[in-house]
Amino acid sequence: MSACPALFISAPASGQGKTTITAGLARYHRRLGRRVRVFKTGPDFLDPMILARASGAPVLSLDLWMVGESACRNLLAQAAAEADLILIEGVMGLFDGTSSSADLATTFGVPVLAVISAKAMAQTFGAVAFGLAQFRPEVPFYGVLANRVGSPRHAQMLEEALARDLRWCGHISGNDEIELPDRHLGLHQAAEIGDLDTRLDRAADALAQTALAELPPPVEFGTPVEQAPPRLLEGKRIAIARDAAFSFIYPANVTLLETLGAHIDYFSPLADEALPEHADALYLPGGYPELHAELLAGNLRSAATIRAHAAAGKPVVAECGGMLYLLEQLTDTGGATTPMLGLLPGHATMQTRFTALGMQQIDSLHGSMTGHTFHYSKLTTPLTPLRSATRPNNDAPGEAVFRAGSIVATYMHAYWPSNPAFTAALFHGEAF
Repeated sequence: MSACPALFISAPASGQGKTTITAGLARYHRRLGRRVRVFKTGPDFLDPMILARASGAPVLSLDLWMVGESACRNLLAQAAAEADLILIEGVMGLFDGTSSSADLATTFGVPVLAVISAKAMAQTFGAVAFGLAQFRPEVPFYGVLANRVGSPRHAQMLEEALARDLRWCGHISGNDEIELPDRHLGLHQAAEIGDLDTRLDRAADALAQTALAELPPPVEFGTPVEQAPPRLLEGKRIAIARDAAFSFIYPANVTLLETLGAHIDYFSPLADEALPEHADALYLPGGYPELHAELLAGNLRSAATIRAHAAAGKPVVAECGGMLYLLEQLTDTGGATTPMLGLLPGHATMQTRFTALGMQQIDSLHGSMTGHTFHYSKLTTPLTPLRSATRPNNDAPGEAVFRAGSIVATYMHAYWPSNPAFTAALFHGEAF
């Protein structure tokens, strides 16, 4: 059995400072020599980059639908067996979504810290905290942290507004030197924040002055189960594009490829690196190709080797931004159009608001694979979808899955551990 101190960091809404507080806590306890493992609720690529920098370890996803309850429990049990502290960052507000952060915290008995932005708020802080703690009494509630506090007197007013049975865990001042910058898909990528470590250390210093400097109570997560799926990709060499333009990669996806027997090589189209020699298959993940379109269009070495790979009939798996890179053209929100690789017929245009959002799954000959979609572009293509994803919570159509020669492309970001056999089929270029 694996017990480990654990805390679930949530909030009444997005934008309250959950990532800053979670990262600051991870950095604080790591500086004390503790082994910290951080998880992120739901599908996310950006927050985990920052949390990984803070904790010094990969950040895995937890979601009762996409990952599955038993798989989530096993990931937590594995972490508990080696860690001194587990931190889980929630998504949106505590009760938002199906399943919600509250559902996850309750399922695994992890106490919830509510981070509440107190900017432009006084006694109402107490009402918000009371509502979070009492809305669903079965949710294990740890306490409240006030963020973006204006002064010591402001903090005193907030604390006095709390119900007596709610734990005051302290406050953090409104300090722009701690807050993390964001943009249209969320936070900036960790590598793009030049002073990220300084910000993380400042957040850790601030949290050292709060009750969160002490470890939370231990939580029992059970005994981890060792899993060894068949080595369906034994000997396969898979190249993965990884840089600021192609960075939306679940660590669990890469781990699965390696567990299935594949050898992984990374390369950077942004740096005009050639596709690694002897690559049997290529994975182009999502990211921000629209922010680097002109540079990508001019990087002829990467383009030539990717085109040669596809011409040789070798498998290419492209998701979201990776798919945009394969198209004929990409137009940004200012109307500038840039040629892309031209391996898929079609044209994508960036929008100022997201055009698709939510959990989805693809049903195949090998069963279902879960994942999600979140993008700001619209695609026009003459291709007929091979399959279409479905949504778990409504009947609205999901993302199209296209096949053109050896290329499989879709907007959906798949969580490959949900179906190892389907994953292996993709990288073998087999029917699915």
